[in-house]
Amino acid sequence: MKNYNQTMDETKFRQVSRRELLKLTPLLALGAFAVPALQEGLLKKGLHVSDWGSGLLFRKGHLAPTFADGDVVPFAKFPLNYYDVDDPGVDLDAWTLTVSGAVQKPGEYKLAQIQALPRFRQNTRHICVEGWDVIGRFGGARLSDFLNMVGADPTARFITVNCADDYYESLDMATVRHPQSLLCYEMYDQPLTREHGAPLRLQIPTKIGYKQAKYLTELKVTHVLEKVGYWEDQGYSSFYGL
Repeated sequence: MKNYNQTMDETKFRQVSRRELLKLTPLLALGAFAVPALQEGLLKKGLHVSDWGSGLLFRKGHLAPTFADGDVVPFAKFPLNYYDVDDPGVDLDAWTLTVSGAVQKPGEYKLAQIQALPRFRQNTRHICVEGWDVIGRFGGARLSDFLNMVGADPTARFITVNCADDYYESLDMATVRHPQSLLCYEMYDQPLTREHGAPLRLQIPTKIGYKQAKYLTELKVTHVLEKVGYWEDQGYSSFYGL
């Protein structure tokens, strides 16, 4: 039978051991990163944890800052950024958005049907992962209104979009239904130009720029992601909220 002193010694040893282990944890992690075979897996797991935590902290009703008209950069100075080409040659007259997945009304939707929804205009900051940001003026229909129109399953977790330039992207449903998330068909109160994503793009001021896909051609409502996004599949964050 253990005496009192033995029990106290063992308890103290365990407490000291835990403290020492916690002190060693950063060193062990750094040591693991020094092993090339472990680096990619550790980075992916770290990014996954970061995205998971960011998703938990996202507040559906918290709005991104909006700005006065005088703060908006002139249209000519709004930077152009594109994945492949700045004009994939969309036939604007024949264009439709193909809607599929967990919706009651799948099919082809014309731009006029999207424009018939309530229009919202907002002056918000566009932030690029490359390091630049500008305040622009954007207009369009709320993604949430469009999903209601097509009868999206309220339990679905994501949307995915495909684009005319073969770009692809996904969004979590909390972001999709955020009141500032737009199916954007206007910039500076004028129809989108080809270089800026005509005829339809995502405009989501709570997300980094690469989440705001241009030249939309397909939108799918889904419970499970088969692929996340072009840059995410290269190792970038899948959530990247602002």
